Amino acid sequence: MTSPPALLHDVYYHIYNRGVNRENIFFEERKTGYFLKLYAKHVEPVAETFAYCLLRNHFHLLVRIKPEQTLRVSETHRVLNPSTQFSNFFNAYAKAINKAYGRTGSLFQHPFGRVPVLRAAQFYRVIIYIHQNPQKHRFVEDFREWSYSSYGTLLSDQPTRLQREQVIAWFGARGAYESLHRDWVSEAESVHFAEDDVD
Repeated sequence: MTSPPALLHDVYYHIYNRGVNRENIFFEERKTGYFLKLYAKHVEPVAETFAYCLLRNHFHLLVRIKPEQTLRVSETHRVLNPSTQFSNFFNAYAKAINKAYGRTGSLFQHPFGRVPVLRAAQFYRVIIYIHQNPQKHRFVEDFREWSYSSYGTLLSDQPTRLQREQVIAWFGARGAYESLHRDWVSEAESVHFAEDDVD
């Protein structure tokens, strides 16, 4: 199998992955918090996050890889590698889960899915798609009830690491954000930014 292309600087990506053999990656509710803590440590130095959704056996993200000049580590003059940072993140989480539950081997599928989002018109559709996932997979009857996504956080006034202002700007206003989320993203449309969607 050929390796996927490396993550490019200053490019938006829909990133997703699932557990091997469709196994769960979140065994307890508190593990979502630990996942996000490790995400902040490994991924936030190299990427801005616009949306996310954590499900039992997979997750989705919309990120922008930061420009190369902002990723230089001053003491060594080396540049942080975004692909390596994501790999370190997955490995750190997998090691913690394996230790906690006495399991061995890979937790995530390799390689993780990454689809560049290159057209401005796609940005808000990718966000809607990510947020609608819990309902699509029948975890809830209404995706707005799912606790482990950025849907509510983006509407909130509470502090967040998400790029809230830019997301709301893509939609035009908060009211448009809410109303456009009622428009279901079809399978035919999602193939452009979720080539081999996970379930």
